[in-house]
Amino acid sequence: MKKFINSPKTIVHEFLEGYTLAYPKLVRLTTGDLVVRAAQKPEGKVGLVALAGSGHEPGICGFVGAGLLDVAVHGEIFAAPGLPRCLDALKLAERGAGVVLLVLNHTGDVLTANLVMEQVRKARLNVRMVLVHDDIATAPRSKPEERRGLVGCLPVYKVAGAAAEQGLKLDDVQCLAERMAKNLGTLAVASRTATHPSTGKAMFALGENEIEFGVGIHGGPGIRKMPNLPADAVTEMMMDKLLDTLHLTDKDDVLTIINGAGATSLLELCIIYRKVHELLTDKGIRIADSQIGEYITTQEQAGFSICLARLDQELLKLWNAPCEAPYFTVR
Repeated sequence: MKKFINSPKTIVHEFLEGYTLAYPKLVRLTTGDLVVRAAQKPEGKVGLVALAGSGHEPGICGFVGAGLLDVAVHGEIFAAPGLPRCLDALKLAERGAGVVLLVLNHTGDVLTANLVMEQVRKARLNVRMVLVHDDIATAPRSKPEERRGLVGCLPVYKVAGAAAEQGLKLDDVQCLAERMAKNLGTLAVASRTATHPSTGKAMFALGENEIEFGVGIHGGPGIRKMPNLPADAVTEMMMDKLLDTLHLTDKDDVLTIINGAGATSLLELCIIYRKVHELLTDKGIRIADSQIGEYITTQEQAGFSICLARLDQELLKLWNAPCEAPYFTVR
């Protein structure tokens, strides 16, 4: 697979440098390669930090900005960042009211985050950690700790970011972020595998007429292979599982996110959403808002994920609150 890169050794730094140079009014890059808000949050408000590997762009750095994240800590491609940079990020985000550390539930990210929290307790820093675990393919609802984090991180960032921007206390911001995380479900499929940008090697094997059901965001295989089917059939299978897991009813307001994996056209994503809208409407489930685009990707992997999020009135107001980041803005 051909890639427009200079060297695998400098790929992440050059990506972050180019990204922050493009949006100087919203973000800047520190000497430690942390992406931070160009204008710091006022004193007395809770800070928000997210950590993750690179290779998922726009990923976490795309959501740094007013009403969202304060600092994004990127690791190497599909790898968690190191402990020292995470601690630096938490100190940068501290504005006198504590910090919430938002983590996608993946082994490396959680290991790093747990080490960070050990150091935080020793240093008596005021930090809380919230895990995002929305992938319904990897575990039942009764075992959220075994579910991977997918594009459900976006609603969690948005709700927590709005709560922090409005001046809510640390306990409240943490509680709202956790509530949003518990009301999420995401399922993903792939029709073509990604390649690792540092090596050019395919992440898993997939036949010409196969799709991979239940994939994650690190390029690994899903829970099973199945024949390639028309868009409506695939969408209906995914929605059946999501609706069953979340127990949605006609009393619920729902946010829908159709997330492209990196090489799936907007044309296809809109066809997917068309069926999602039909299925929800037929069940009398109210669609509070919808987003279609690429938010968490896996290089040039072809495929998509469907995320459904139940929004109560408080969560809905926070979701609709203004924010401005390079890849997500609400006015």
